[in-house]
Amino acid sequence: MAAALALFIKLLPLYVTVALGWIAGRYLDASGKHIAGIMLYIITPSVVFSGVMAAPLTLQVILLPALVFGFCTFIALIHLAIARKVLTDDSAPIIPLSVGTGNTGYFGIPVALLLFGEQGLALYIVCMLGTTLFENSVGFYLAARGKYSIRDALVRVARLPSVYAFAGAVLLNLSGVSIPSVFTPLFDNLRGAYSVLGMMIIGMGILSFRGLAGNPVFTGLAFFGKFVSWPLLALSFWWLDAQVLGIYDLAVHQAIFLISITPIAANTVVIATLLDAAPRQAAGTTLLSTLFALGFIPVMIAWVFGS
Repeated sequence: MAAALALFIKLLPLYVTVALGWIAGRYLDASGKHIAGIMLYIITPSVVFSGVMAAPLTLQVILLPALVFGFCTFIALIHLAIARKVLTDDSAPIIPLSVGTGNTGYFGIPVALLLFGEQGLALYIVCMLGTTLFENSVGFYLAARGKYSIRDALVRVARLPSVYAFAGAVLLNLSGVSIPSVFTPLFDNLRGAYSVLGMMIIGMGILSFRGLAGNPVFTGLAFFGKFVSWPLLALSFWWLDAQVLGIYDLAVHQAIFLISITPIAANTVVIATLLDAAPRQAAGTTLLSTLFALGFIPVMIAWVFGS
């Protein structure tokens, strides 16, 4: 109970940041679309690059992002097929981003630091890169397909720098190259901006708290995929690997499970805003999932990690 309460208190600043974003959007006419572009094309690839450069890369570690990426894609495609049957508006292409990934960075990193400490945090960040790669490849492509042709959607994915930042960092890391110390403060500041702006853009997308859930079918499907399907998949892999495969240890299982219970990613709002693909629906559902996670995450962690 004490750990759950400490975690609950640790999450409160995130909600203050969302509220500040709402104030900026409502009273200062702050543009979420401009910030979305900065996040997607400058800040996110910088965070990916610095994270991979700092990680101790082995074949087993390098495969972790691929594993998480596969889980994200599996969940996304299943729920997209359902969304196309039950959603009659233009919001179905946003479902893969809503359910496949999670707020693993802005939201998950503070939680991982509290639970795992500095050493466990590094492993969590490596796993988290799988969700970032999904957002900036398959997730972006599926969202863009709602408004663009296959060719145009692929062109837009090819222009996203995060994939290149990941590949470049892997090559440099394996070659023994490190980030010069003079640039360390810059990347530290960019990580701070990543968290603050990512949470604020959720608040900016909410012009009015009335009708926050928007289309209840969209919200229900997004919640089911994010808070039921993803955790069940993570727990199933945990059991299978622990009982049969024996590839990874407990720290990896816990890191993947934490990824599975994070709320809908703030980058869902970033991408929906950038593509003008049901941005208010994405922002409202994302904020509701973030509020829900304030109680959901401590309960799930106390149940699973304490068992």
